[in-house]
Amino acid sequence: MLESLCLAQGIALDQTQLSKLVRYGELLGEWNIKINLISRKEDAPVILKHVFHSLLISLHHPFSEGEKVLDLGTGGGLPGIPLAIAFPKTDFLLVDATGKKITACKAMITALGLENATAVHSRVEELKGLAFDTVLSRQVAPLADLARYARPLLKKGGILACLKGGNLKKEIADALKEGAETDGFPSNVELHPIDDISPFFSEKQIVIAARQ
Repeated sequence: MLESLCLAQGIALDQTQLSKLVRYGELLGEWNIKINLISRKEDAPVILKHVFHSLLISLHHPFSEGEKVLDLGTGGGLPGIPLAIAFPKTDFLLVDATGKKITACKAMITALGLENATAVHSRVEELKGLAFDTVLSRQVAPLADLARYARPLLKKGGILACLKGGNLKKEIADALKEGAETDGFPSNVELHPIDDISPFFSEKQIVIAARQ
């Protein structure tokens, strides 16, 4: 299923990557029995709703070699681990304030043999002296909050890319208002609906804000 989904969207993966993505989906399910990482009442396969969903960011942001990426509030490694599998030459730092979730992420990263992903137990406010090309988030925090967290960590020209759902009109307005009152980030927000890819992504969008 995953291979056909990726092919339909032009996401190029080899068999080793596909196998690792499937294995990650299995590991996520296994860890979810011990720790609450994702909903235990899924209405779609994990491989579709979580793994493939994470990969869709790459349709609107081409991850590059040597790029430094922060996965903010990674939870069970989403979207960072699937993207680290898909883009082995990009460096991913996965951060979450919940220690048990990072324990799970570290174990899955090790089991998958990922050399370009690191998981750290930390609050975003504690990330001092670091700068990233890209900040990712799949958590449910409002966009204004995510922009506030990303602001001191993003390099000039960097982007904040979020997987979000629902009516985002107020979220975007609040984020733009706060940006205008601070350092100008974000000054614009792009919305990329993905509901045409699968009915399970109804009202889901990829939200991208660039730091000028």
